[in-house]
Amino acid sequence: MSKLAEKVQEELIRAIDNDELVLPTLPEVALKVREAAEDPNIGTAALARVIGNDAALTARIVKVVNSPLLRSHKEITDLQMAISRLGINYTCNLATGLAMEQMFQATSDVVDRKMREVWNKSTEIAGISHVLCRHFTRLMPDQATLAGLVHQIGVLPILTYAEEHNELLADSISLNHVIEKIHPIIGDKILRTWEFPEPIALVPSQYLDFTRDSAKVDYVDIVQVATLQSYLGSEHPFTQLDWSQIPAFSKLGLDPQVDMQADEDMSDAMQAAMSMLK
Repeated sequence: MSKLAEKVQEELIRAIDNDELVLPTLPEVALKVREAAEDPNIGTAALARVIGNDAALTARIVKVVNSPLLRSHKEITDLQMAISRLGINYTCNLATGLAMEQMFQATSDVVDRKMREVWNKSTEIAGISHVLCRHFTRLMPDQATLAGLVHQIGVLPILTYAEEHNELLADSISLNHVIEKIHPIIGDKILRTWEFPEPIALVPSQYLDFTRDSAKVDYVDIVQVATLQSYLGSEHPFTQLDWSQIPAFSKLGLDPQVDMQADEDMSDAMQAAMSMLK
């Protein structure tokens, strides 16, 4: 590990420990949506008013409800119908996740490129997580999607820091090293600050622990398997691991030797899930 990576890591960890690290805040529309979701009596019309203030988000939710994964027999064209079809909780989780895309933007080209890379990877993992959740568990696909969209949220403050420190920006190996090492810790911290439910809040810090064996299948397992699946056919170090030793696969009832992309139905479902989030 380079001197620079070590120095940055120490600085960032110290900032986390002393609560001095500026954590990103949820986009306003996501905050309002989560607030609305806490009202047990919220109806579709009221939620539609909250989301309807954001035209881009409205369009994306209507796009999701019409995607091949969720498509109903007739096309849905307005937000209120979309919310009725998805349900309040599903809509709120989806809206929160999709609203986060606004956070993955930066002023410098290098950081902006990196942020887009992270967001694209997150939507890919979220799409695979959605499908794994629906096919292999009884957990909630909207929560699995949200877990996929936020699993690398801890990268944001590191990239923001890099924007202000040119030497780190110029040294991509050190930057990647710092991201790899500490995005999990920061990610948990951000999600807890945002008061995300515990099963999702612990995804960032645990999804890369390939020995982890919880009592029953959870969102960490789903995101972990989705991450591994996303690297199939590449030279990524994760493909060199012995997947048969990774407990998450057996908890999902999945044969680690099977390439899900090779199964046409599964592959179509994953493509549909990813494109509905794009």
